[in-house]
Amino acid sequence: MDRVDAADEVLDVVDRDDRVIGRAPRGEVYARGLIHRCAFVRATDARGRVFVHRRVASKLVFPSYYDMFVGGVLGAGEDYAGAALREAEEELGVRGLEPPAPLFKFLYEGPGGSWWSSVYEVRCEAPVSPQVSEVDWHAWLTPEELERRVADDTGWAWVPDGLEAYRRLREFGAARQ
Repeated sequence: MDRVDAADEVLDVVDRDDRVIGRAPRGEVYARGLIHRCAFVRATDARGRVFVHRRVASKLVFPSYYDMFVGGVLGAGEDYAGAALREAEEELGVRGLEPPAPLFKFLYEGPGGSWWSSVYEVRCEAPVSPQVSEVDWHAWLTPEELERRVADDTGWAWVPDGLEAYRRLREFGAARQ
């Protein structure tokens, strides 16, 4: 989706309890700082490595930043689970993924705005061919390599919402053990 199309896409606007209170074009949602919905999917391969990528420079939010999740904004009327599967298949460039498993949801409030973020995970064993309109670079990193990259504050610029989801995912995993 190019910049013009992305800005015109209609999104559900939600309140702090994730209830739909209206609809607006994505460009207006971003400009006015309206709360909307996003799906985050951690994709791992058969060896347990995490798909990490750099976003293209044309993204409306956090262009050229690195992310350890695939995913994106939900369109008007779209549910989180459907968006998670759609976004994972689109960004990874694969078909036939199992539906991503839901983990938790949180309200992100930080650089870039505010949005409800539903976090999922999926295993991808197929060869990936990332969507060139979304992904500029990609690699599969071990959890240890990812942790080192995240901890290195002189290294990659990470999307702040992805970092928040990553931090919460570590806490979520620790709480499940």
